[in-house]
Amino acid sequence: MVLSPADKTNVKGTWAKVGNHGAEFGAEALERMFTSFPSTKTYFSHFDLGHGSAQIKGHGKKVADALTKAVGHIDNLPDALSELSDLHAHELRVDPVNFKLLSHCLLVTLALHLPADFTPSVHASLDKFLASVSTVLTSKYR
Repeated sequence: MVLSPADKTNVKGTWAKVGNHGAEFGAEALERMFTSFPSTKTYFSHFDLGHGSAQIKGHGKKVADALTKAVGHIDNLPDALSELSDLHAHELRVDPVNFKLLSHCLLVTLALHLPADFTPSVHASLDKFLASVSTVLTSKYR
């Protein structure tokens, strides 16, 4: 999916507003995903999935850090996310649909925390960006 210059501006601007709340938002999105889509818990059977657990917070930080890296390399996502793609495809073997589910939960989380900034165009840009990230992360499944 091709991101337009306006999409890139929207994504970078929104992610700048996330700032140092990325780990918190990542953890909240994961909790939302586990609650809304219980089948996603399969990959985290070794985690304490209780609200506010250190393991969810830690993984939320990993999600946020990966997205920060993706935003910073928005013009070259395949190279920026290559190692993460290898990990999820070959080692973790995460069902690709889970990336779409987490993306949805991230959008909900961002909309809740940044309501004034979450315009329809920003929503569309973030959705396209997260779909692009998901595509890269699942590209090595083939």
